[in-house]
Parts: sequence; structure tokens; C-alpha cells
Amino acid sequence: MKLPFLATFIIFIIVANIATRRVSRKTEQREQEFWDREREANSVRKKSLDSLEYIHIPIDTLPFNTHDDNAMIKKAEDEVFALKDEKIVNFTGITNTDLKMEYGAPNITVLTQYDQNYTSLVIALQNWGEALYNSGYYEDAAKVLEFSVKTRTDISSTYRLLVDMYKTKLGLNESEMRKKLEGMLPIAKALNALSRTQITKMIEEGLAPLIEDT
Repeated sequence: MKLPFLATFIIFIIVANIATRRVSRKTEQREQEFWDREREANSVRKKSLDSLEYIHIPIDTLPFNTHDDNAMIKKAEDEVFALKDEKIVNFTGITNTDLKMEYGAPNITVLTQYDQNYTSLVIALQNWGEALYNSGYYEDAAKVLEFSVKTRTDISSTYRLLVDMYKTKLGLNESEMRKKLEGMLPIAKALNALSRTQITKMIEEGLAPLIEDT
């Protein structure tokens, strides 16, 4: 009785060792490929940044200075306003290696700053829109969050609040609701972020009853 068990155990150990070595080789290969590409990226010369898709904050159309009596709203809008003269680019889902390959290694510091500015912007927009929403200023909240969506934010709460406002807060008819939700869907599907699936599903679930009624 012991011999078959021992043989099975030995076979299991051999198979496990083979599988472990395969995983180890694949890991080593991926690491080598990464460092090879990183070395290549570090040798790419500086390139022009004129073709970047810079984000400009629409100062004239966003609801600045309309609710100064609310400290939370004021703080968030001030954070957005502080970025108005900064260069802002959405590099979500793009690695530093990819950036160096595309725009040259000497540009990585400034590109990282552009991306950090974008992160600060969409967080501030979400805080601003949510503060407006919580205070019942739904039209202003929608303006703020819609701009954030245009920048291709991957913050799920931004889309969740918009879906809710389109369906329950802004007095839209079904045709208007559907148009608004359908307008967000291509942006959600094209997001280069892990939250893409969740956001797309959220919008599609908001659309489903409207499509069934037609």
C-alpha cells in the first residue's frame, strides 16, 4: 500500500518542480524583456511634445465662484482653478517606459509632472462635483463631472453620479437620458484603465431600462 502512494508522491514532486522551473523561466524572460526595453527607452533622444493632447480647463463654462458660502465646494473649485495655467495630459495606463520610447528619455520628468497634474485635476473635479451634488446643485455638478468625463477620467464615482443625475435629478425625459448615457458609453469603453469594465457596465445598466421601453 505504501509503494503506490510513494510513487504518486514522487511523481507529484517531479511535476511540481517542472512547473516551478517553467514559471521561473517565464518570469526571468519577462524581466529580461522589460530591462531590455527599458535600456532601449533610455537611449531615445528628446522629441517634440507639441503633439500631446493637452487638457485645458474651461474657466468660462465651469461654475466657479457661484457657491462661495460652502467651504467644501470652494476648496475643491480652488484646487481646480489652481491648475488652470498648468500643462495637463492624461497618461493613464501608459508606463514610463512607453513614454520614454515615444517622447524621449529626457522628457520623462516633465511628462510625469503633466500626468500628476491630470491626477490632481480629476480628483479635484470629483470632489467639486460631489460637493455640489451633496448640496443639491445638480446642474452645476453635472457640468463639472461632464468635463471630467471628457478628459477620460477613470474615477468610477464620477460616472456613477452622472448616471444618477441623468436619471433622477435633472428632470430629463427618457430621450434626453438615453442621449446623455449613450454619449458617455464610447468614452467608458475606450478607457485605458482597470475600472473600464465596471464603468461601462454601470452605464449600460443605466441604459437598459430606457432601451427596453423603446
